[in-house]
Amino acid sequence: MPITQRRALIIISSAHQLPLAAPADVSSISTGFFLVEMAQVLKEFENDYEFTFATPDGKAPQLDINGMALSMHAIEKTGGATIPLRMQQRRRSFDVNRFRQRHPELVARREQEIQLLERHIGWIPVSELLPNSEPELAEYRPELIRRLEKLPAGAFHSLQELVLRDRDPADPFNFADFDFIHTPGGHAPMVDFRDNPWLGEALHVAQENGVIISLICHAPVAVTSTRHRIDAQGHPYLVSDNPFLAASVSTVPTIGELFALRFLYPRVPGKKTRLFYFVDKAIKEAGFRLATSLNMAAPLLAYEPSVRLLTGNGPQAIDQQTAKLRSVLSGTRVTPHATQLSEQAETADAAGHAQRQGSKNVH
Repeated sequence: MPITQRRALIIISSAHQLPLAAPADVSSISTGFFLVEMAQVLKEFENDYEFTFATPDGKAPQLDINGMALSMHAIEKTGGATIPLRMQQRRRSFDVNRFRQRHPELVARREQEIQLLERHIGWIPVSELLPNSEPELAEYRPELIRRLEKLPAGAFHSLQELVLRDRDPADPFNFADFDFIHTPGGHAPMVDFRDNPWLGEALHVAQENGVIISLICHAPVAVTSTRHRIDAQGHPYLVSDNPFLAASVSTVPTIGELFALRFLYPRVPGKKTRLFYFVDKAIKEAGFRLATSLNMAAPLLAYEPSVRLLTGNGPQAIDQQTAKLRSVLSGTRVTPHATQLSEQAETADAAGHAQRQGSKNVH
């Protein structure tokens, strides 16, 4: 059958537990992906795109309840909203209904995102509350679970399945049919996106077919996987000349992670809490340049047209990242003040987009 809609691939981490290096008596905490870093993409493209969903192993991803905090839905204002909203919930007079009534625009955006999840994915598990999770989320989580339990389970392909189908001449599946890939963050990608050969192979095949790759928050750790590929026999090998190294990468900085580990939900109360690595350092150690900003709370995008790689530093960047993704697809320019992009890069990418569309039409 002919393809009647354009297609996009959404890759989500399927990790449910995040290992901790400290404290020694807590080996891991419940984790998942941030819906806020995916929903805006679904909203922007749902009318003209068909979405395919995948995880590294084909298992269902887990929604991180902490990513549903109302402060996360302030987007560009998240940095300034997080601590004040948490303080409001610590008052003895805290009432969840009055709290929500004071922030109707944040409640409305969260509701819109859940409706997008319901339409496009269906049931998925929700992470456990953590000792430092916000009180409003303790009320919201049971409501959300009851709502999702009414839905059929979502279906997810594994990356190995998709790569092998792409290689099979008899299978109509082809990475070239996707216009873009988007991958949300949350802490879960730290578990299964780093140095994952099947993920590396998928990203290389996508890049070779001109697919735009969009990664946000912790998901840019996936670039470390591009050091690896899978040969015809299914064996991983190291890439000798990695084209992705041309890219500067925007991601969660170490200082932002340390702030979260000290004050926000990942913290084990009363104890020093540490992860086994920091995403930005892992990316740098893999040979990539980092896009940096003096203001870690401000949206920061990085785009490299030679490999069509778009990265953003967290939920505060998702609206700008979605707009940039649309602009690349349409060949128009969108350059928000907080976005680091050059006119030369934009022009080169517009030419590359036109060339790719022409080759697809010939095919």
